[in-house]
Amino acid sequence: MSELIKVPDLGGEGEVIEILVKEGDQVEAEQSLAVLESDKASMEIPSPKAGTVKAIKFKLGDNLKEGDPLIELDVEGGEQAKQDDSSEQPAKAESKAEQTPEPKADTSAEQQKPAAGGGSRSEAVKVPDLGTDSARVIEILVSKGDQVEADQSLLVLESDKASMELPAPFAGVIESIDIKLEQDVKTGDVIMQMQVSGGDSETKAESQPAEQQDKQNDAKQAPPAASSDTASEEPASPPPVGGPSREGAKVHAGPAVRMLAREFGIDLTDVKPTGPRDRILKEDVQKHVQAVMQQRKAGPAGATGGSGIPPMPEVDFSRFGEIETVDMTRLQQVGASNLHRSWLNVPHVTQFDLADISALEAFRKEQKAAAEKAGVKLTVLPFLLKACAHLLREQPNFNVSLAASGKQLIQKKYVHIGFAVDTPDGLLVPVIRDVDKKSLLQLAAEAAELADKARNKKLGADAMQGACFTISSLGHIGGTYFTPIVNSPEVAILGVSKATMQPVWDGASFQPQLMLPLSLSYDHRAINGAAAAQFTKRLGELLGDIRTMLL
Repeated sequence: MSELIKVPDLGGEGEVIEILVKEGDQVEAEQSLAVLESDKASMEIPSPKAGTVKAIKFKLGDNLKEGDPLIELDVEGGEQAKQDDSSEQPAKAESKAEQTPEPKADTSAEQQKPAAGGGSRSEAVKVPDLGTDSARVIEILVSKGDQVEADQSLLVLESDKASMELPAPFAGVIESIDIKLEQDVKTGDVIMQMQVSGGDSETKAESQPAEQQDKQNDAKQAPPAASSDTASEEPASPPPVGGPSREGAKVHAGPAVRMLAREFGIDLTDVKPTGPRDRILKEDVQKHVQAVMQQRKAGPAGATGGSGIPPMPEVDFSRFGEIETVDMTRLQQVGASNLHRSWLNVPHVTQFDLADISALEAFRKEQKAAAEKAGVKLTVLPFLLKACAHLLREQPNFNVSLAASGKQLIQKKYVHIGFAVDTPDGLLVPVIRDVDKKSLLQLAAEAAELADKARNKKLGADAMQGACFTISSLGHIGGTYFTPIVNSPEVAILGVSKATMQPVWDGASFQPQLMLPLSLSYDHRAINGAAAAQFTKRLGELLGDIRTMLL
């Protein structure tokens, strides 16, 4: 039997923003047919019966009210269905008659009437009839101490079928908020306490005709999920349905979409809507999650974006001439990813200084024969390692790492130092352990051995872990200063450039001295600028006279 399904009582008009079925669909009783939007809520219209959709009598954007044709439904059951339908009508009328007087006799009329004499009083704001067992608080739109007007939205509730804004029943000041986010509430629950003042509002309320007063009381007692309240009578444009996000930005989404977003931990303000009137659909949330996962899988290496930074645009370089694409080695890819992660997460600052190593260089040359006898080549690196190890003991605030929480420092009781080695496949940083306990010749031998293993791909993973500090030397190439990237989770790295002869004023005349440029990059979360300046100054003193390390 074919039957015309009409729009039920909405408490006003609603605009069709989503059609959930199509002709030929088999629907069950209570299955949602469409989503309508009123001034205060979005609501899903359920099918009162099971059957097959023969025709849809509306389209997107139509404004529907009670009694408008919705769909033509081919219902099974014949005469029995008619009898069921006719039996429902008296029951519906009876139920409506029973419900109508109650709100008028309820406390809402008393709440509207302020205390005589223009004084103030504390009033409890309760949840009105929701038309459902319970609803969840998903947004709180006011704070303690806020001045609110009558019908101003206080919070947003979400039930199985709709999200709704709960309006203030009267004007006043919020004294306390008795509910919290994600709490389930039901009809009659106290949600807030408001301080209500008398005066003009009393006169205005008493001057209204009784019929108009009753009409307003009825409107406020109607279920928020299916009512436009008094806002439909006001010219002011309502906010987008769905309520604001946690950050306060308005979003346009139904309850099911909000629930899905919460399950994924997604902020709806980040999701691009594709539905009618910029409504966010389930598919939009799913596409957003997929895009985020793909971005994370790609990683922050090379030219790809990370931490919310837009990726570099892809360029077709073949338009400008002949090209060849060469794969990065695995070592280069890992190095790029680590450097990029450190650069994004560590607030870098670099301190520059000069160290007079004239005396050190003279001593190094004097010990050349002794070093060769020991089978090693004595370069400047062992002196740098020894001096930095001495400073890590002297200034332990450089021998730390930040805890994952960012609220603690992990103080290290050992001194392991890494040094950068340039290999054909990329940059490697082998680590020398217990540098403070080894002699210059021991450090020279171990550094040469590790560098050789690095260049011949024989360096194990353990040999590149556990460093407290890193030295990156470009002295064999040239240059003056540079800004090395901190090798996180360390908090500092020393860059060393090529030493050059420079005139230095000794108080009476300029003297030629061998000056070594130093570049100390550090994590400003763990080290301040004064400490960094003290470090480079003290390092210059130790390199200027290596005998002071024996004191």
